[in-house]
Amino acid sequence: MLIVAALGGNALLKRGEPLTAEAQRTNVRKAATSLAELVRAGHRLVITHGNGPQVGLLALQGAAYKPEEAYPLDVLGAETGGMIGYMIEQELENALGHDRPVATLLTQVVVDPNDPAFAHPTKFIGPVYDKAEAESRAAAAGWQIAADGDKWRRVVPSPAPKEIPDMRVLKLLLDQQVVIICTGGGGIPVLRRNDGSMTGVEAVIDKDAASALLARELGADALLLLTDVDAVYRDFGKPTAAPVRTVTPAQARTLNVPAGSMGPKVTAACDFADTGAISGIGRLEDALAILEARAGTLITGSATHNG
Repeated sequence: MLIVAALGGNALLKRGEPLTAEAQRTNVRKAATSLAELVRAGHRLVITHGNGPQVGLLALQGAAYKPEEAYPLDVLGAETGGMIGYMIEQELENALGHDRPVATLLTQVVVDPNDPAFAHPTKFIGPVYDKAEAESRAAAAGWQIAADGDKWRRVVPSPAPKEIPDMRVLKLLLDQQVVIICTGGGGIPVLRRNDGSMTGVEAVIDKDAASALLARELGADALLLLTDVDAVYRDFGKPTAAPVRTVTPAQARTLNVPAGSMGPKVTAACDFADTGAISGIGRLEDALAILEARAGTLITGSATHNG
């Protein structure tokens, strides 16, 4: 099978951990062990990943310079794609014993300049703060902020991905049996001008939405959205909460899931499963088990129940 595996932020940095290279590499090493199981099972693999904490960190570092010297979010997105891709690439090569080529591709993703997301930022980036500190930083830097659980974070525009112009390169790499790391952080957000040329834009694209688009355009057999939650839960947060094991896209869309965390994953998984393929959501360490319906939640058109 051709699998697109999307690594959530937990693959790189667990909530509350320091934003250090050492902490990220430790988590990436664990991720690589799980991903290597998919490759050893005979599957072709394309890996995507989030970048919220990392792009926010780079933006904070840039705040040390004059405003006109700070790099825009598209450039920071490219930097995080290279940084995180390098770590995943190296650790996965080590986990596979260097018997399979692995490559990272910085991937541009076209968005619509008229997307309403530009007027309503929702994408969390950077570290968490208590409310008072978040408000102070927002006032000083001109940020917009929003509650993230019991903490507060900066939010930036998150337009919908429309096109991946690097598809031809990705298909060439797949034809050569390369394990690809791409569309990091949802891809580098760009606009296509009227003359066909492209330019970057201040945004961070949702990684799950971009991964679903990537999987569709590659004709993948499965999309795995890997996080730190063992499954999608019905009645999440209530005493009646229970994991959903197998569900159709239509059934999954009726589930009441947290809008800011599991919601985008369920939406992306359903959009991909609508093509007749398989989507899976669950823990990173269960990647192969999710694919084999031994763990996590499978969203598939062939489901006959949602328990």
